[in-house]
Amino acid sequence: MMETVCEGVPVICWPFFADQQTNCRYACTDWGIGVEVGYDVKREEVEGLVREMMEGEKGKKMKMKAREWKEKAEEATDVGGSSYINFERFIKEALHIADKRNQKC
Repeated sequence: MMETVCEGVPVICWPFFADQQTNCRYACTDWGIGVEVGYDVKREEVEGLVREMMEGEKGKKMKMKAREWKEKAEEATDVGGSSYINFERFIKEALHIADKRNQKC
């Protein structure tokens, strides 16, 4: 899912286990960048989803949404972005904890 968001492309989901169900729900429901294949998948269903994704109106909307999420991901990871700041804070905290442990030894 990380690659999908970072590359700004919509996704066809077919979740099985672990975090796939959660990722599918977010992509299809909350983020508007995905469609889900049913459990009893048929070749025609996949073909229809691919065609819709590539040529249909719903696919065009998902592509636009995917590009928006890509921009948000880039902003968050850029210098000064929220992910950048949070990671920097995490590193400082980890180094601080390591420093305290070394001082006790």
